[in-house]
Parts: sequence; C-alpha cells; structure tokens
Amino acid sequence: MKLIFTLLLFATSFWTSVEQSSLLHLAPIYKMPTDDLEAFAVNKEIPDEIRNITLEALSHFPELLGVKIDFQFKSNINGSVMQAQPKVFSVIFNDKDTRSYRVKISRNLVFEDGFLPIEELPKDVLLGWIGHELGHIMDYLDRSSADLLHFGAKYFCSPKFVTQAEINADTYALAAGLGTQLITHKEYVLNHEMLSEEYKEKIRKLYLSPSQIMTMLDEEEFEQVN
Repeated sequence: MKLIFTLLLFATSFWTSVEQSSLLHLAPIYKMPTDDLEAFAVNKEIPDEIRNITLEALSHFPELLGVKIDFQFKSNINGSVMQAQPKVFSVIFNDKDTRSYRVKISRNLVFEDGFLPIEELPKDVLLGWIGHELGHIMDYLDRSSADLLHFGAKYFCSPKFVTQAEINADTYALAAGLGTQLITHKEYVLNHEMLSEEYKEKIRKLYLSPSQIMTMLDEEEFEQVN
C-alpha cells in the first residue's frame, strides 16, 4: 500500500499543478503468476465474451483475489462505457471484508456511424479499460460503509471530486503494472475519429492524460535501472 499511497500523492500533485509537481520514484511492481488465470475467477461472475481478458486484468490485482465482483453487460450506462460500484445493500449490511461490487460494461462501444461489440476492441485497449475499473474497486476496498456513502454523495455532487476519483483509479491501475495499457486505452479513445467529441472531452477533463502516465512510467523505469 506504500507504493499506491506514493502514486496517489504524485497523481494529486500532477492534477493540481503539472508544472510544479516533483517526480516521485515508483518501486518495482510485484506481479502474481498468470499461468492459470482461472485462479483469479474466485467469487467473480464474468460474461464468457470477456472472460479471459477480465481474468488477465484481475491477475494484476492480487488484493482482489476472492473479492465478490459481478461483471455485467449493459445496453446503456448513462454516458459511460464502464462503471464500477459497490452494491448498495452490500455497503449497508456487510462489512468491508465481505462487501460485493459490480462492474457494468457496455455491450457495445457506440460510434457516430455504428457500434463495435466490446470484446472486439484491441486487447490492450480493453485491458486498460477494465484495469481502470478495477482501480476504482481498489479505491473502495478499505473504506468503511459510512465513508463509501459519503464518497458516493460527493461523486454525484462535486465535479472536482469526480476528477480526483478517476485519477485515483488510474493511479491504482498504474501501480498494478497496467500503465502501458492505460495509455493505449486513452489514445484509442482520444484519436478515434468516430467517437463523439463530447466523450473525448470527458476523458480529457477527468483522467490522467497519456503524457502524464508516460512520465510516471518513465520515472518507474529509471528507478528500476538505478
């Protein structure tokens, strides 16, 4: 958790003032073996179409091993492509160790001239996208029920808080070793001619930019070399 805390401090300073923020060194990322991805399927409900890629994303987050997460296809998610949330009744009636979560996933990525089934996205794009949502769940894990309810209220009422929550999720995914995939995901969205400018502007406003993630990755590589 020390690494993640350091990264969160880095992301917060980057978001507040990129020019004035100092670069923090990232420790080497520990990765669990991924020979048997089904080991990461415990307490997970995953549509067959995205099972393998979801398990690969989960393999980067050993803290989520055994955590109850339902991945659900949806036709419409209020202007989003994916959305990770704790289940409401679970927040109220369960403690944080037995809480359950859901990740809503749009069945299709909608373009201005058509749509694409979500499983047909390039692998690293989808891996980065799912990794970001798992970053949200990492952010929820150690929060008390009262804290999560407060989190939810602020998320719906404060655009500034939404931005920080999205940066936190990116930072958890980066700490898990998915920085390259996060960059690929964001570049895919920002450079795709058939995605709406409104959605692109949302990505620019709320998330770490590809260049910011690249800077953090460069710092990690420099630390590992030295």
